[in-house]
Amino acid sequence: MSALVSGNRLLGALTPALQEALRPHLETMSLDRGTVLHECDEPVEHVYFPHDGMVSMVAVLSNGATAEVNSIGAEGVAGASAALARRPATTRALVQMAATLSRMESGRFRAAAAEHPQFRTAVDRATDAMLSQSQQFGACNLIHQMEARLARWILSCHDRVLGDEVQLTQEFLGEMLGVRRTTVTEVAGALQDRGLIRYRRGAITVTDRDRLE
Repeated sequence: MSALVSGNRLLGALTPALQEALRPHLETMSLDRGTVLHECDEPVEHVYFPHDGMVSMVAVLSNGATAEVNSIGAEGVAGASAALARRPATTRALVQMAATLSRMESGRFRAAAAEHPQFRTAVDRATDAMLSQSQQFGACNLIHQMEARLARWILSCHDRVLGDEVQLTQEFLGEMLGVRRTTVTEVAGALQDRGLIRYRRGAITVTDRDRLE
């Protein structure tokens, strides 16, 4: 896939000349849901620019429990902060919804950021936006009831898919929200009873986005 016609909005906002300069260093691939891009506390070998789908940044606790702390779609880049700082990742990055992504080797990414101020500015803005979103996620998880947390998470996924159906399992929802599968079933059922979603095994269909918001 050409960077010039990329679905990734960060790359797409760069000048044509800069896109051409980056093109040889971008490798595009399609990855299935559940693919781990980098692991917590391990070096980040590549940064990833999603064209579609969704990447979850997941906190891994000492007891093995997990919870999503952020998500990245076609608006951003995964792994940029750790790659620029030459430090291990603080979260696990995994493909939450099957995605096409372009990746760049971390050393080449650092060189490009140093060589091209426009690219570094775009990456910094995307990183700032992701930090702001993480803060909002944290506030949501602390203050809001589970029904509101699930609604927010479904909307975040809905923003990044074509159509109204989001492919999600109860187990995956539970891991992302840090709750038991039975809790997901109960809360999703309540949203369905109110006519906001349709819920079946492995998929959620948004039927009333305005009310879900």
